Amino acid sequence: MDHHLTPLDVTQLPTWKGLRQHRQDLAGFSLRQAFAEDPERFKQFSLSACGLLLDFSKNLVRADTLELLVKLAEEARLDDAIKAMFRGDVINASERRPVLHTALRRPIGDKVRVEGTDVMPEVHRVLHQMTELVGSVHNGLWRGYTEKPITDVVNIGIGGSFLGPQLVSEALLPFAQKGVRCHYLANIDGSEFRELACRLNAETTLFIVSSKSFGTLETLKNAQAARAWYLAQGGSEEELYRHFIAVSSNKEAAVAFGIREENIFPMWDWVGGRYSLWSAIGLPIAMSIGISNFKELLSGAYSMDQHFQSTPFERNIPVILGLLGVWYGDFWGARSHAILPYDYYLRNFTDHLQQLDMESNGKSVRQDGTPVTAGTGPVIWGGVGCNGQHAYHQLLHQGTQLIPADFIVPVSSYNPVADHHQWLFANCLSQSQALMLGKSREEAEAELRAKGLPEEEVQRLAPHKVVPGNRPSNTLVMERISPRRLGALIAMYEHKVYVQSVLWGINAFDQWGVELGKELGKTVYSRLTGQDEAQAEDGSTQGLIDFFRARHRG
Repeated sequence: MDHHLTPLDVTQLPTWKGLRQHRQDLAGFSLRQAFAEDPERFKQFSLSACGLLLDFSKNLVRADTLELLVKLAEEARLDDAIKAMFRGDVINASERRPVLHTALRRPIGDKVRVEGTDVMPEVHRVLHQMTELVGSVHNGLWRGYTEKPITDVVNIGIGGSFLGPQLVSEALLPFAQKGVRCHYLANIDGSEFRELACRLNAETTLFIVSSKSFGTLETLKNAQAARAWYLAQGGSEEELYRHFIAVSSNKEAAVAFGIREENIFPMWDWVGGRYSLWSAIGLPIAMSIGISNFKELLSGAYSMDQHFQSTPFERNIPVILGLLGVWYGDFWGARSHAILPYDYYLRNFTDHLQQLDMESNGKSVRQDGTPVTAGTGPVIWGGVGCNGQHAYHQLLHQGTQLIPADFIVPVSSYNPVADHHQWLFANCLSQSQALMLGKSREEAEAELRAKGLPEEEVQRLAPHKVVPGNRPSNTLVMERISPRRLGALIAMYEHKVYVQSVLWGINAFDQWGVELGKELGKTVYSRLTGQDEAQAEDGSTQGLIDFFRARHRG
């Protein structure tokens, strides 16, 4: 195993012990006071790169905190790990694979070798294949079985074949090309299929089946349902190739399904599902926003790759975010992290980050199979502002848990309505300000007295109005959402996740935990359907199987 895969025990590093002591020194640290004492705090704790501004001044840190965190990254050999990933070393130890989603956004002429072979010509060959396909659909040259041009593209895929592409195509809706609508079908729930199918016309619909193995249960079942629907609407087996394309490693299965070989796009073992939107898995994105905007997305991600590789840690946005996550999780007991995008088009951002972060860093053994010595990935949750302010923000402000938050907001809207965007932006800033400032008992009492309440009522209500404050958050601002800035933003979170995995010594690129439920699902299915009459291994599952079989009505 390469030296950078033999994980250090981060908790035994000198700086980890220094951070424990430092955490005690910060027991009485007040953000409100820190801002009052240092008018330059924003300048000191904010960074700009790749069209993004990160304000991390509302964090429970001083300058010496950052110095310690950066020192920890150096002791954990983060620099070696970053080089190893971009070089194509085998950093996914359990599956013995390199991790090269970054190669998907590198320019022509760059060289990246996997087992002695340069993969870049193949990457650009597939990008060219995507360009041809998207061009033929957008120019009305790709025709359905009645010679009508394609109006709707349906992506059938789940997990990384769904969440990333859905996020990007919805986030970049202002860039959507006229004439082609994009839809997603992921869940095996028949209601989802029916609701989508009733909005489509088989003559003008193109399905993209995205599955590395062409055997993922949900994707295969939905592909079969789509095929049956297409045939029932008047399509024929002979013309099926006009309505189905695939992104898969299993060419034989896709051809057997009725897809032409030239319409099968490859997937590579060195790209994990949750990191794959930059590959042919991004076809629905390109179908929606056009290939030139798709290339801008890649370009934005590439600029963040460059920033991540070449910027000193103390000014490196993904590194700083990763270190802050470790600081809160392992030294402040934070168990979750809120993602709060203040933009309707980014409403699915949290869903994508849930998979990216929780599937990557939801691990309890290190690269070498030994148990972790620190807490690992947090629960990622959240949703679009201002909606959350009228729901779960209450817990952020007055609950007993410390929950760091990322606020994400563009300066300009593509759809200005009166002064709505100014109010949206103001809400975003005021929420992060309220988390930081809070409201003291004295302020609560003064506020109530100013309303003319009797002293008895003031004392009764004041405790309920106190907001502790001192709750940390980051604010990420961009001028407006564009393919390039969105590419940079998503790549930033990819690298943040990697930084944390390196510090914890875990593998961010496997996901063995998702396998067990799938395996057990096959056995449960055969018992539900009566193909296997054996009893379940536990009474609960058996009781639920019996309940289903007694009442199931189709």
